[in-house]
Amino acid sequence: MAAIFPTNITLPTLDCLGVRLPASVDVQAIGRSWFSVFSVALANQDAGALVVLFVDDSYWRDMLSLTWDYRTFHTAADIKTFLSDQLSIMKPTSLLLNQSSLVLERPYDDLAWVQGFFSFESSIGPASGIFRLVPTRDGAWKAHTVFTLLEGLKGVNEFTGPRRDPEPNHGLWIEKRRREVECEDEAPRAIIVGGGQSGLEIAARLKYLGVKSLVIERQDRVGNQWRGRYEALCLHDPVWYDHMPYIPFPTTWPTFTPAVKLADWMENYAHSLELNVWTSSEVTSVEQDGETKIWTVYITRQLKDGSIANRVFKVRHVVFAVGWSGGSPRIPKYPGQDDVFKGQVLHSSQHKSARDHIGKKVVVVGACTSSHDICADYYLHGIDVTMYQRSETYIMSTKNGLRILLDDLYSEHAPPTDVADRIFASFPNHQMHLIHKRKTQEIAEADKETLEGLEKRGFRLGWGHDGSGFLMLAWTKSGGYYLDVGTSKLIADGKIKLKNDSPIERFDENGLMFENGTRLDCDVVIFATGYTNVKDPMTRIAGPDIVKKVKQIWGLNKEGEINGAWRDTGMPGLYVMMGNLALCRFNSKLLALQIRAIEDGTFGERYSAKE
Repeated sequence: MAAIFPTNITLPTLDCLGVRLPASVDVQAIGRSWFSVFSVALANQDAGALVVLFVDDSYWRDMLSLTWDYRTFHTAADIKTFLSDQLSIMKPTSLLLNQSSLVLERPYDDLAWVQGFFSFESSIGPASGIFRLVPTRDGAWKAHTVFTLLEGLKGVNEFTGPRRDPEPNHGLWIEKRRREVECEDEAPRAIIVGGGQSGLEIAARLKYLGVKSLVIERQDRVGNQWRGRYEALCLHDPVWYDHMPYIPFPTTWPTFTPAVKLADWMENYAHSLELNVWTSSEVTSVEQDGETKIWTVYITRQLKDGSIANRVFKVRHVVFAVGWSGGSPRIPKYPGQDDVFKGQVLHSSQHKSARDHIGKKVVVVGACTSSHDICADYYLHGIDVTMYQRSETYIMSTKNGLRILLDDLYSEHAPPTDVADRIFASFPNHQMHLIHKRKTQEIAEADKETLEGLEKRGFRLGWGHDGSGFLMLAWTKSGGYYLDVGTSKLIADGKIKLKNDSPIERFDENGLMFENGTRLDCDVVIFATGYTNVKDPMTRIAGPDIVKKVKQIWGLNKEGEINGAWRDTGMPGLYVMMGNLALCRFNSKLLALQIRAIEDGTFGERYSAKE
């Protein structure tokens, strides 16, 4: 844990700063005064003058605008080194403060900062920034956090709004789209493996930045990744958090989206944005020329008449957008599982409906989201179901947890989504870890009745890394939690049975035997135990020699940045696009900007973290 979340990280509390907040704070004067010095020093590329504007325990997080990478620098000394190295290369100019954005924020009684937004130009394109200033003992306000973000590329415009196609189209659209999808007039410059939300969102971003891409999807319909899951599947993220690029969900949309409804939306999304998608198709292999770095991509496609067609494209960019479920189902193996047990063994990805097992006794192995959803579905169909919990699980109700975690940024009354995304990204993850330790305590107090009920039933509650709850578990392992929408009460009330007092030893003919000598009689065992690493499908397609060169995917590096996704993977021209709808919405633009810059020959050198 120490490597993930360093122990020397602290929040800028008033006690740590050794100050008391004045009774009256002139936010405009503080923000304008600090920014006037900051903007001159930044434009003059004067790292020494800049660093005195920061407290010692400060952060600068940059996404592409000054580093061509995702970097977080901690302490004034490290910030000075970064600025000394990069300012002469990236040449920030034309800094402009958004004075209406200046605000004093008090997230807790002992935390206070002046937050402001600004814009600037770097040598590669327009950029934006957010700063947070904290009071110091000498009365000055200094930066604790600065965030900078690349917003576009010089000379490159998105084909939206005033740059949309202005010409009428009488009777030509159908044939034009057919030729585009079939790549008859222009070959793709990027192949995207997978047509789920991550694949569609990067395809949309690339299209409207002028880079032709082709999405290759194994299923016969866009959205079938969601249609094919268990019937009870429903998103636990609220709609305000889940908007997709260019087409937000309508105001009539339910707060939590059923999987089949999302599937239909994604199909409509691909059609409405005119994305080039080949369904019933598969990338069978990819090869890269060691000198040119060009990929040869081999595709097998089943046509509407049932025939098979093979196509080969040469592209500079291959994007794996297969998600976690693109890996193989992870199914533990126990003695007797395959040759003794007379019942049925399934992975959660193979489970469709509780109606398939009416009158049976079911055990669901696992205690995170899929397990809770499946167990609730069985209970609601009157089926005897037991959840087998192997390790502790963090539980947070959506009712209280999402309100505490997301209301300020993603809710009915929150800022526009693009503003919320930038504010969310402006908090370094190591700092977010400490903030979420506090928020987790708030949520636990609000969820007290539910959590006490689970504990009385014997459910093993986890609290995440150092008590930081849900978000850091998502960032580090993409699991270990359940966002409760009602199943926890079914467990607490004994309506869903629970077993967690001993490891599984083996299967017998009619159930499971445990190491403590107990057993569970059952007809069906469902393993809700997740999937293998995202590198698994990459290995099947690109081969082990290439994937050996790929960096770790997911989890946090020493700076608190997510490993490998949305940028350099260690293999030129090979990228990983993954995450929930919100992560894909934000990061798809940044990956598309990198690809467009490489296509234009304007991509510079990454100022990458040293391993």
